[in-house]
Amino acid sequence: MEVFVLLFNVGTDNEGIHTLKVNPPDGEDMVLAFEAEDDATRFAVLLEAQDFLEPTVEPIDEEEIKAICSQSGLGYKFVPEGQLEIPPEQNMDATLWQENQKPEPAGPPQDNLDDIRRQLERLLE
Repeated sequence: MEVFVLLFNVGTDNEGIHTLKVNPPDGEDMVLAFEAEDDATRFAVLLEAQDFLEPTVEPIDEEEIKAICSQSGLGYKFVPEGQLEIPPEQNMDATLWQENQKPEPAGPPQDNLDDIRRQLERLLE
């Protein structure tokens, strides 16, 4: 089944996927996988309204994104069609995929991040 996720900086070396922190500040980072493209687009517009970076809605095979999440230590949340997801009131000040941002040591190893990036790039080919 195809689902829709939000990506940033598509086609660049700084490509990233949108995650939502559940139970901040130490909670799990989760990828939202929308069943309907319209719902993903609505969520993207809400992010933009909060002065967040402009995301791109991209289709991806559900099993593939689940595997990527599992490999990278991210949670996965399926959003059924018609379920309204609302971004949190506050966004992160910096994003981990930005060139000048160093990932926190608790994150996955760099080799793992490179593998995830390659998998995401193959999806966009």
